[in-house]
Amino acid sequence: MTRPSTVSDTRRGDTATDPPAPGPGTTRQRGRQPRPGRGGVLAVFLAPALALFLLLVVAPILVAGYASLYKWNGFGLPENFVGLDNYTRAFGDPTFRGDLWRGLVLVLLSLAVQLPAALALAMLLNQPLRGRAAYRLIFFAPYVLSEVTTAVLFTLVFSPNRGLGESVSRWLGADAGAVFADPDTVLFAVFLVVSWKYFGLYMMLFLAARQGIPKELSEAAVTDGASAWQAFRHVTLPLLGPTIRISIFLSVIGTIQLFDMVWVLTGGGPIHTSETMAVTMYQYGFRRFEVGYASAISIVMFLLSLVFALFYQRIVLRRDTAGAITNQGGQR
Repeated sequence: MTRPSTVSDTRRGDTATDPPAPGPGTTRQRGRQPRPGRGGVLAVFLAPALALFLLLVVAPILVAGYASLYKWNGFGLPENFVGLDNYTRAFGDPTFRGDLWRGLVLVLLSLAVQLPAALALAMLLNQPLRGRAAYRLIFFAPYVLSEVTTAVLFTLVFSPNRGLGESVSRWLGADAGAVFADPDTVLFAVFLVVSWKYFGLYMMLFLAARQGIPKELSEAAVTDGASAWQAFRHVTLPLLGPTIRISIFLSVIGTIQLFDMVWVLTGGGPIHTSETMAVTMYQYGFRRFEVGYASAISIVMFLLSLVFALFYQRIVLRRDTAGAITNQGGQR
């Protein structure tokens, strides 16, 4: 006699025959599978950028490294192989060693004067001041100008017996137009021009970072009894840390590559007291036609920038990038 089917039998049969419902893990894994042809699309979009990078960045570095091993005037193909003599000559040259020292002085001045002043002004312009938008525009406007335009402008300003330079000279009772001709003051005058040019950039970076910090954090610190300075020191400043570290990185790399403003302002003079590595490289490469030696100087500049970038990334910026990766993984 046949036993009638029950509800439980029907459920068991359905469970045995139906495929299992996809869980969240299956859906996530299925969504991460690469689509057909995706690699080809990525290659098409990356190929132009990669080609330009190889042509305009990697190839000049390789050519400069090759030319630095020869005594070459830039005409024809390099034939007189000298090995590392150009590098030995560079580090034995008092002018080049002076370039290293002057670059270090400019870096220290930027870190000690330019960046703290930009941070202080950014904190001030973050306050509810009347006309603060106009002040922000005024301080940021010099950064829009090109380096050559800035240098020509200051050359006219400090030109003797002309314009503002003459007025400043009368007011100070000194020859303000001679600041670029005095070996004792020319480096500081160059730093003044560089700071005027890039001051607004760092100010806007700090201001944008400050506006990204919730006001509730500082208000909570003040409510707990902290003074304004203590709230800035223990709340605002640590949260500005990533922006400060990036600004230091940009300032150091920019100082190593400083050329155009110095060349237009002083040409490296007087008697090499404002010369930088880039100016020395230009002098030997395009004025004296010692391209092999100039290439060696360019490779030294590249290695200094590379070593500093790798060291800074490894030691200083590591926790910022690690935090970004961790947060991105947590959001997933």
